[in-house]
Amino acid sequence: MYLWAKAFHFIFIVTWFAGLFYLPRLYVYHADSKDKKSTERFKLMEARLYLGIMFPAILLTISSGLTLIWIRGWDWLLATSWMHLKLLLVLSLIIFHLYLGLLRKDFARDTNQKSTTFFKILNEMPVLILVLVTLLAVLKP
Repeated sequence: MYLWAKAFHFIFIVTWFAGLFYLPRLYVYHADSKDKKSTERFKLMEARLYLGIMFPAILLTISSGLTLIWIRGWDWLLATSWMHLKLLLVLSLIIFHLYLGLLRKDFARDTNQKSTTFFKILNEMPVLILVLVTLLAVLKP
């Protein structure tokens, strides 16, 4: 049971991260676009990615992660300090995800005030968290 839950957890993480990497990149292109046809296309792509892929992926990632903790037991969770840091990083990713949703709404209302440079920098943030979470999960310091 544990290995199945872990496998699905990995699949959901990969799906979620695909969106966390791609949506800010779409924002770079969207912020750079000037014609109505392009901006409307980006709005549609962003909505489909965020609502159709990223939202289900975050829910499945969280639920499968909680399932893994449940299988291991709360005593295990309390005894593993590396997991506490990992969960804090996951919380930061959840906040990042929600922030991307707020930015999507700004684009949908044509009220974005942020530059392409801002979105390029934003695009790198999940990479750092992914590296840290992976190191914690594999090395278990």
